[in-house]
Amino acid sequence: MNYKIKSIAILGSGVMGSRIACHFANIGVQVLLMDIVPKELTPEETAKKLTLEHPSVKNRIVNAALQSTLKSNPSPIFKKEFASRIRTGNFTDNLKEISSFDWVMEVVVENLNIKKNIFEEVEKYRKPGTLITSNTSSIPIHLMSEGRSDDFKKHFCGTHFFNPPRYLRLLEIIPTPDTDKSVIDFLMNYGDLFLGKQTVLCKDTPAFIANRVGVFAIMRIFQLMQELDLNVDQIDALTGPIIGRPKSATFRTSDVVGLDTLVKVARFVHDACPDDEARAAFAIPDYLEQMVKNNWLGDKTGQGFYKKTKDANGKTEILTLNLKTLEYQSKTKTKYATIDAARKTDDLKERMCIVIQGTDKAAEFYRKLFYSLFAYVSNRIPEISNEIFRIDDALCAGFGWDMGPFAAWDAIGLSNSMDVMEKEGYKVNGWVKELVA
Repeated sequence: MNYKIKSIAILGSGVMGSRIACHFANIGVQVLLMDIVPKELTPEETAKKLTLEHPSVKNRIVNAALQSTLKSNPSPIFKKEFASRIRTGNFTDNLKEISSFDWVMEVVVENLNIKKNIFEEVEKYRKPGTLITSNTSSIPIHLMSEGRSDDFKKHFCGTHFFNPPRYLRLLEIIPTPDTDKSVIDFLMNYGDLFLGKQTVLCKDTPAFIANRVGVFAIMRIFQLMQELDLNVDQIDALTGPIIGRPKSATFRTSDVVGLDTLVKVARFVHDACPDDEARAAFAIPDYLEQMVKNNWLGDKTGQGFYKKTKDANGKTEILTLNLKTLEYQSKTKTKYATIDAARKTDDLKERMCIVIQGTDKAAEFYRKLFYSLFAYVSNRIPEISNEIFRIDDALCAGFGWDMGPFAAWDAIGLSNSMDVMEKEGYKVNGWVKELVA
């Protein structure tokens, strides 16, 4: 079937919903962005003697979310006038309008029951043949389509964007056994050709590909930080551009993503994957649990692992959280011989070899990090993907890595590292051993 997308209804106007709406508006698609109606009036609305039935009240949540998104930096919209392609509404008054839309995308909170309730309502109004997808970051796709009609299931799929959608290139396509092949083929092509994405076909496994491996890598770094007595500044110096990762490295990236989101994904994988050999890595550290309780969630709440403040002279200063005391302090400089040696070359492959060959704490950190990552991805084949390139594509496009885990393993040397990994107790899957036999 030849699908043409001229309009899309996006259900949920939070951080992702509003930004996805902007990305579709950027390419000329007409968007209807919807959310729930408020249950209570604000003091300002009460003073104006408005009621819960007033149009401005009903659309308050969606309008506020969209306006906040349009003011965000970096901007999700290519030109200001493109925002006129986005119309707002609410589930109570406007859900019935989806019958005239080409694509319906759900982007509500990560709660299976809420999503299933939304889809029950969607099926009352969507026309047969309409694409229906979910932007869930971890919930198995097939669970959301339970109880739906055959036509719904045939046209239902997971489409997982990464935040911010305009700038991060990954789009994971996650079909169910019921998804029609024409739908899969269309979404893979549309994401690439029209949305400018690196589309990666994923199996319907917990957290799919990028979050399963990427969050493992982050949680493993948290473990190593405590094991090797490193601090936030040291970790971000070690896990940034020096090894082909973004400048935001580990903790700054976590602040941008949101610590609540990170914790939800990690906890979900921990609970949903009892047979994962590295399941313990997904356990939430005490300091992270406390940060979430304190509502120190990163950029969205103004503080997380980092906090922007002003000194006595009014100059902006970025403070770093001391994870032992949970107090903020001035940033500390990080210096390791391994990093100094790696900086002497611009060749990332050469740097990858250099960083694991040193004798200082930095090199010890790199060996433990990379060897555990290599072992982990070896054991995810064929669980999350049948092809190794999909894992590398997902991590590069979704987490901004310059080199995926398998490419990094190649750079360090497959056969050379295998002996060391085996001696160190890292359990590599048998298919890798066959390659070097």
